[in-house]
Order: sequence, then C-alpha cells, then structure tokens
Amino acid sequence: MGKFKVWDGFIRSFHWLLVIAIATLYLSAEEGMLELHFVAGFFTLALLITRLIWGVIGSKTAKLTALIHSPLAALKSFKVGDSKPGHGAAGSYMVIAFFILILVQLISGLMTTDDILTDGPLVQYVSSNIVEWASWVHHRNFDLLFYAIILHITAIIIYRFRGKKLVKAMITGNTQTNQPHSNEKITKAPWLAFVIFAVLLIVLMTTWGAEPLAYLLS
Repeated sequence: MGKFKVWDGFIRSFHWLLVIAIATLYLSAEEGMLELHFVAGFFTLALLITRLIWGVIGSKTAKLTALIHSPLAALKSFKVGDSKPGHGAAGSYMVIAFFILILVQLISGLMTTDDILTDGPLVQYVSSNIVEWASWVHHRNFDLLFYAIILHITAIIIYRFRGKKLVKAMITGNTQTNQPHSNEKITKAPWLAFVIFAVLLIVLMTTWGAEPLAYLLS
C-alpha cells in the first residue's frame, strides 16, 4: 500500500476556504455585519464559480462528470466502499447538494435587502415580489445548508471509524491505496484555477463589492 495523489492544490484550497467563508457568512449575518457579509458572499461566489469551471477543465477527480453516479452505485458504496479515486458515489451526491445549496444561497443573497441601508446588487433589477421571495429563500435555504453540513460531518466521522481518513486526504492531497490506478497521475497543476479565481475575485470586489469593501477598509 502506498500514497496516491488524489486531490490537487486548488480542490484542497477550495474546500477549506469554503469552510471559512461559510462560517464568516453565518457569523456576520448573526452579528449584523452586513458589509462583511456581502464581501464574504462575493468571495464565496468567485470561489464557487472557479470550482465549477475547474470541474470542466481541471483534474480528473475535480471533474463534474466524476460526481455523476447512479442511486444504486451510491447505495452499494455504503456497503462495500469505493475503489475509484476521488469522491465516492454517495459522497458525490453530497457534493452536488452543496453546490446547489450554496449557489441558491448566493443568488438569493444578491437579490435581498435589509430595507434600511443595504441592498444586494441585483435588487434594482427585479420586482419587489422577487426581492421578498429571494429573502425568504435566503433564510430558509441556509437551514437546509446547515443540515447538509451536519450530515457531511457525520459521514466523515463514520468513514473515519471505517478506516478512511477523508480529512487528512483533503489536507495533504494524498490517500493510501493498493489499487492498480495508484501509478496513474490524475491531478493537474492548480495554477490556472488560482488565476481564474483571482480574476473573478478582482472583478467582483471592484464592482459589486467596492462599496462594502471600502467600508471595511476605512
């Protein structure tokens, strides 16, 4: 049994930056720090868009197509585990759910307002009914996201007891394997993903995020 590179640098960075971003979004909303909330939201949006792009052009284990499994394969993975590198069949459903929930959270946030000082950048382009609906979705969807996070952590703990160190693999990028694919290079250099992320982040922060960012830096 030897080490096998399964996660590239961007995927690992994406995972941990997303953890920090979601925690920041939650705490800033709870404390009424809306400028920080919006800046963290734009950061998360740039991060997620980059991840989706990398899911098309990136490493084999980062591909969005690698997340597509049949329900039968997901059920089977609970019993016998997965032999292929990357997200397992059951785990892939969790990743897809996170992508959808976070995307819904971000888009709805762009169309919400506190009716006092802070409006999302898309509020001016939609009707008041849509703004009201988006605000409702933004609050209710976070509850679903919270439950998904709890389920994700529970699954990690269960897999750890079954001998699969998912957290360590997402930190080091390596996993232990004795499978024949261990000699296959499936990761790409992450520099392009980081460039894409930097460009998206600069665009968002200099347009939609300019005002809240200036407030935080003042």
